[in-house]
Amino acid sequence: MLSTTPRTTLGRSKNRGLTSREDLYAVLDAGLVCHLGVVVDGFPMVVPTGYGRIGDTLYVHGSTGATSLRNADEVCVTVTHLDGVVLARSAFNHSLNYRCAMVYGRVRRVSGEEHLAGLRAITEQLAPGQWDASRAPTGKELAATTVLALSLAEASVKVRQGPPIDDEEDYELPIWAGVLPLHQVWGAPEPDPAMTGDLPVPAHIASRATPVR
Repeated sequence: MLSTTPRTTLGRSKNRGLTSREDLYAVLDAGLVCHLGVVVDGFPMVVPTGYGRIGDTLYVHGSTGATSLRNADEVCVTVTHLDGVVLARSAFNHSLNYRCAMVYGRVRRVSGEEHLAGLRAITEQLAPGQWDASRAPTGKELAATTVLALSLAEASVKVRQGPPIDDEEDYELPIWAGVLPLHQVWGAPEPDPAMTGDLPVPAHIASRATPVR
């Protein structure tokens, strides 16, 4: 079960909250970009970045010189999937279909084997199979990259799916209502013009691509 701390307890729309840790994993594992919220000089900063998960630990990375990572201590990380726009009969009852996870906690700056494992997890989150297909990072590249680890101990999941919910008296209005679904799909791979030779698209990349029609 997910934690029930003051920060993860829903104040509104409690019926949209999910409490299974498997629900948390599903939202995180389906994403590509998270938003890392930190406080810099007393002001909030929210930075989009790639991430990866190993068990109950989330990893994010960036340049050692990045202001957001240098100031990261207590953070909030969010991952959101927009699945559709919900169009109601009244403007007030318009909504979104979505899946969202929020994780709170104090980050750790990792090193050694965990540093490398975190980078691998982030790479594999974006493109499964790519870590082994790529050149391994050099010592200089590793030294220039900060990896932060965040425990998933304190997290919440909120989901909204389904048709609009209107006021009872509005259902008789002659106004179209429903859901405008949103789907994210991969396109066909576009080779780098500077690539040496006419290399075929690797199987781990081709398997995710949308066929050209």
